Amino acid sequence: MPDLSYLRVQAVTRAFDSGGSTVTAIRDVSFDVKRGTFLSILGPSGCGKSTLFNLIAGLLTPTAGDITISGQSVVNRPGQVGYMLQKDLLLPWRTIMDNITLAQRLKGVSRAQARAMAQPLIRRCGLQGFEEYRPSQLSGGMRQRAALLRTLLTGQEVLLLDEPFGALDAITRLQLQLLLTDVWQEMSKTILFVTHDVDEALLLSDEILLLSARPGRVLHRFTVDMPRPRTPAMLAEPAVAAQKAALMDLLWKEVSSHDET
Repeated sequence: MPDLSYLRVQAVTRAFDSGGSTVTAIRDVSFDVKRGTFLSILGPSGCGKSTLFNLIAGLLTPTAGDITISGQSVVNRPGQVGYMLQKDLLLPWRTIMDNITLAQRLKGVSRAQARAMAQPLIRRCGLQGFEEYRPSQLSGGMRQRAALLRTLLTGQEVLLLDEPFGALDAITRLQLQLLLTDVWQEMSKTILFVTHDVDEALLLSDEILLLSARPGRVLHRFTVDMPRPRTPAMLAEPAVAAQKAALMDLLWKEVSSHDET
């Protein structure tokens, strides 16, 4: 049975100093994630989604609260999760293959073994034949495929994906969404996924966490009851359309309320 408290965010607050005043990015955020869950995080712009990810990744220290994985605190412990940002951040002097296998090589895996581990995923995501190219020689979509593979191959059980497909065209985005869900199910990873796209959240997720405007706090948690494998056409089904409408309504009310204040 999955562990309900595999990843726990417990009453986490993060405030920043800003020119002599204090800005609170998130306040008293708490939620649990079961092992193997795909959880998307939605919220208005500036609600602290990226701050939350930096806290889980150990790159920031919470002002209050704790974050644990399997009962062990990850506060101030970078390297406990895989982390992918919207920008691919590939190393320009390395080949695509060397970028994809970077995490394994840093862990002491031999070059031959790391390449053998990466090759099946490289074929699946359409990068076969481009392994020895440099990032500057590839399109944005192909670079993002490489960045996704690098994250999947970190060996970490928890992956944080911060709007990884936001800058891509619609067709490339859909291809990577479907690739991600296939590989996630095969590898049994726990994924937290930040997006501003409600359709993307519904298509990918087991659950959706809705955050308020800044300071971010948990407003609502939705369960997505769509069978897998999923297709974009399923987003038009009445139950899914109704859930999208509920999400959009809550988001709109939150944005409107924040604008008025």
